[in-house]
Amino acid sequence: MSRGTLTFHVLAMHIDRCYCFEKTFAELKTVAEATGATRVAALQEHVVFGQQCTLCHPYVRRMLRTGATVFHEILTEEDEPNECCQG
Repeated sequence: MSRGTLTFHVLAMHIDRCYCFEKTFAELKTVAEATGATRVAALQEHVVFGQQCTLCHPYVRRMLRTGATVFHEILTEEDEPNECCQG
């Protein structure tokens, strides 16, 4: 008796934008570099993003901190706390 083959298909996450406003993190990084913005609120003074669901905020904070513009994992507020809450 032969054993069947079990195949798993893993879909890679590709999170690269604020979906509410269709702004890529690469675009936001360019604006941050041009303006010197280092916080979400400062960046929002120059470009519209993250004003509806705000799920992109942890990704934008990670982008501002590390320069990464594509993410393959879900980030939460616990992963990248809001600037107002950091010690």
